[in-house]
Amino acid sequence: MKTLGMIGGVGPESTIDYYRLIIASYRERKPDGTYPPIIINSVNLKEMVDLLEAHNLPGLVRRIVAELQKLANAGADLGILTSNTPHIVFDEIARQSALPLISIVQATCDAAAHMGLRKLGLLGSRFTMQARFYPDVFSKEGIVVLSPHTDEQVYIHERYMNELVNGIFRQETRDGLLKIVDRMKQQDQIDGLILGGTELPLLLRDVANPGIPFLDTTRIHVNAVVEQLYA
Repeated sequence: MKTLGMIGGVGPESTIDYYRLIIASYRERKPDGTYPPIIINSVNLKEMVDLLEAHNLPGLVRRIVAELQKLANAGADLGILTSNTPHIVFDEIARQSALPLISIVQATCDAAAHMGLRKLGLLGSRFTMQARFYPDVFSKEGIVVLSPHTDEQVYIHERYMNELVNGIFRQETRDGLLKIVDRMKQQDQIDGLILGGTELPLLLRDVANPGIPFLDTTRIHVNAVVEQLYA
C-alpha cells in the first residue's frame, strides 16, 4: 500500500479535514476497515505567509521542497500540499520535489470540466485570488476564472487569515461571503464557484441551495489522492 505524505499546517483546521476525509473516502472504496498510511509534516503557516508577503517565491519553493524531502525520507511515496496558496509555485516545486505530487488546481479543473462549467468565481486568500495559477490552468480547458472586486478581496482575505485559518467560523462571515457570491452570480454570471482556500469548505460546505455548484477543492483533491492510493 502506498504511503501518502502531506504538507500540512497551512492551516491546521484544513489539515485535520484532509486527514479525516482521506480515511473516510478510502474506506468507502474499500470497506474492510483498512486505510492508507499517512505522514503529516505540519509546517509553520506564518513563515509561509511572510515569504509570500515579501514576494520571495524562490524562498517559498526552497522551503516546501525541503519539507517534501523530509516526507520522502520518512517513507512517503507521493505527496500533496494541503493548501491552495502554495500552488502559486506548484510547477517549480513539482520539478524539484523528491515525491510525485498531486495538484489541487489540476484536480479541480478536471472536476469543473467534467461538470461542463464554463465561468467560475474564485474565493481564497488574497495571494490565490490575485495570482494566475487558477486562471492559467483552467484556460487550457476553455474555462474562465474570475476573482471578486478588489474591495471584496480585501474583506475575504482579512476574514480568511484572521478567522478561518484560526478555526473561527462565524455566521456573519458566512453571510458576507455569500453576499459576494450572489453579486458575482448576478453581475459576472458565474456558473460555479471555486472554494479556493481549504478552510472555506469548513464554512460553506453545507450551504443549502446556493444556486450554483460550489467546487470544494479539499474534497476534490482528496478524491484525486484516494484514486492514486487505491490504484
